[in-house]
Amino acid sequence: MKKPNKHEKETEEKFALPLKNVYLLIAGLVIIAIGFILMAGGGSNDPQVFTGETLFSFRRIVIAPILVCCGFVFEIIAIMRIKKEKGNERT
Repeated sequence: MKKPNKHEKETEEKFALPLKNVYLLIAGLVIIAIGFILMAGGGSNDPQVFTGETLFSFRRIVIAPILVCCGFVFEIIAIMRIKKEKGNERT
């Protein structure tokens, strides 16, 4: 039976993304969640009353979707980001 050498053990235990990229992914998820939270609400207690001002507010129509889109772009950047250093396996 072949013994695994030190280099093989290191490559098996490494995570696919560096720790900084994982933190950026978590930050992107938080940005997306904040955008969806800002989009929520705007309902009325009385179904006979239509409150267009609260339903179609600037926050829900403009700010929240921009925040969600920025969060998704941030996620892509967090995944694709490569730190330029000697010995980097992803280059």
